[in-house]
Amino acid sequence: MAASSRNADSSNRQTWEDSEFPILCQTCFGDNPYIRMTRESHGGECKICARPFTVFRWCPGKGMRFKKTEICQVCSKMKNVCQTCLLDLEYGLPTQVRDTALGLASEVPTSDVNRDYYMQGVERELALTGGNEVVGALAQASAQAGAGGPAVSKGSDMLSKLARPAPYYKRNRAHICSFWVKGNCTRGDLCPYRHEMPHDPNSPLAKQNMKDRYYGVNDPVAAKMMARYEGKAPEAPTDKAITTIYVAGIDKSVITAPDLRDHFSRFGDVKKTEISERANVAFIEMATRDSAERAITANANKLVMRGRKLKVDWCRSKMDAANIESSSIDHEKRLANSGKGPFTGGRGGPHGGSKLSIAGARGEDGAAAGGAGGAGGAADNAMSMMMVPPPTAGAMHYPSMDPQRSGAVPVRKT
Repeated sequence: MAASSRNADSSNRQTWEDSEFPILCQTCFGDNPYIRMTRESHGGECKICARPFTVFRWCPGKGMRFKKTEICQVCSKMKNVCQTCLLDLEYGLPTQVRDTALGLASEVPTSDVNRDYYMQGVERELALTGGNEVVGALAQASAQAGAGGPAVSKGSDMLSKLARPAPYYKRNRAHICSFWVKGNCTRGDLCPYRHEMPHDPNSPLAKQNMKDRYYGVNDPVAAKMMARYEGKAPEAPTDKAITTIYVAGIDKSVITAPDLRDHFSRFGDVKKTEISERANVAFIEMATRDSAERAITANANKLVMRGRKLKVDWCRSKMDAANIESSSIDHEKRLANSGKGPFTGGRGGPHGGSKLSIAGARGEDGAAAGGAGGAGGAADNAMSMMMVPPPTAGAMHYPSMDPQRSGAVPVRKT
């Protein structure tokens, strides 16, 4: 009996996952290209198939919470989802939204015995394809999309409109401090958790389930996104003289005023098109109220231009336009102050010179090494930071190259 049990155990262990790198989306991976990740073989149980798998753990960036893989790679490849957030790898959307748009039905059994049998078949199919191609119903949908099927093309258009144009790193933030909510947190600024009030605990979004998200059933996030996509246009103002539309999320280096004029002229004559110089918003004044209403109805929650998803709404007055500009500027400032952008330094350009140096410790020499901008930085030599140069001349500068974000400690002058 003991020998047969050992043989059965050894046979099962041969199918346990032992991978070298996780399957992650860009959001979960983070914006830091110099990331450190721990790997533990058979360190956890897959939340879907309950089989042991290799667990990876890492921190996406400064101020973010540590994340780890939650499901095995076989389950991830079956649904083409991230091992951590369980969102689709191509669109970054819940599987319920993707399956609804493409007309897919979940093939994964929920019972233990049927699921194990199904998983063994999927593993054999993945082994035949090298593990680099999707299998099952998703593979059939991809083939239909390549053939240009009308239903799949319509679903793909819906997914492209709902998908985020860029990674949403805000999802990696630390959890809310429960002690601070109770008024008992004594850590202050040193607390690694967020000091803010939680959302409504009775909200459906507060009751998310990992298995529901994977199987694509009863997902409150998916329900909210579908309702927003199928929702009605913004309520029109009562003043019939208002014919101005505002468009938020404009990238002025990609989208121009003629592009906006050409798009909105399909719905009627455009009197004026203006892109704000201070914020990433644009204002389109239509000739008639009817044309403005047609444009709002056709583009609300659906407008995508040059790969960017844009918000379309009514601009009710000049005061409303000023508030829109100021709120957009405040949002950009908050993003800049949160350390999301590239480090700009303060001594002679973005990297403070071309050599590794402790600015300020060398006094005037340190200022000279920094270039024209070094004179202002040399005065502040009581507390200075080690400036890391770019790896090569003209190369892209990543946020992780900021030593302050990497956890460096200020160097005092000796």
